[in-house]
Amino acid sequence: MTIQAPETKIVDSYRIACDGGEGALGHPRVWLQIPSEHGWVECSYCDCKFIHRDHEDKAA
Repeated sequence: MTIQAPETKIVDSYRIACDGGEGALGHPRVWLQIPSEHGWVECSYCDCKFIHRDHEDKAA
């Protein structure tokens, strides 16, 4: 059995919301703050990684 890698999204804002994106199968909406020093944050529910566009080349 293989496990899919968490999704990675490039975003334009340092404050973003994540709800799992799957309607009723998602998770409660949480607001995440991307720290400007390293440019990315991961959702504690679904492990989706949000990378700010200014740090796209450094955070991959």
